[in-house]
This record gives sequence, structure tokens and C-alpha cells, in this order.
Amino acid sequence: MYIDLIVLIIAVIIVIMFFKRFSSFVFFIAIIDIFLRILAFIKNNIGLRDVAALIGKYLPESVIALIEKYTYSIPLLCTILKWCFVGIMAIFLGYIIKIFIRKKKI
Repeated sequence: MYIDLIVLIIAVIIVIMFFKRFSSFVFFIAIIDIFLRILAFIKNNIGLRDVAALIGKYLPESVIALIEKYTYSIPLLCTILKWCFVGIMAIFLGYIIKIFIRKKKI
């Protein structure tokens, strides 16, 4: 079922429409990936099987897992999208470092 992909695409479109900045898009993708990774950690370490099954059934483990889930049959597209994601995460890291340096409160 394509529910997870549809929800992600709609959320990205909403972020782009309202914020209209590339940095907002980058932060949104990073937030989604971090959120999915936290839920995957909870799924793997929680003692409640029903909750773990619910998380495992409806949510991917990360954005990379989502990319692989829907583009595994087209290896070139899968590779390109993974590298785009790595680029977005590198840009996110640059933004975070820039924010950290501007604070100068260590």
C-alpha cells in the first residue's frame, strides 16, 4: 500500500507551499528521517508486540527504507534518490553547524 509515500509527498508539498525556502525543505526531510528512526528504535526495543507490529506495518524505518521500498525494481533511480537524500542530509549538517557556530555558547 502506498499510504506512507502519499503522506510524505503531501507533507513535502505543504512544506514547500507554506515556507517556500529550500532550507525548510531540508529541515523537514531531516525531521521526518529522525522521527522515523526514533520510531524504529522504539519498535525494536519495546516489549509490547502490538505496538511494535503497528509501527512496523505502517511506518518505514527511515527515508532510505522508503526509497528502497518503492524503487527497488529500478536500481538506477534508487541509487540516484539515495544520493539525493545523502546530499540533503549533508546540507542539513551544514545548516546545523552554521547554527551552532553562530550561537557561540559552548
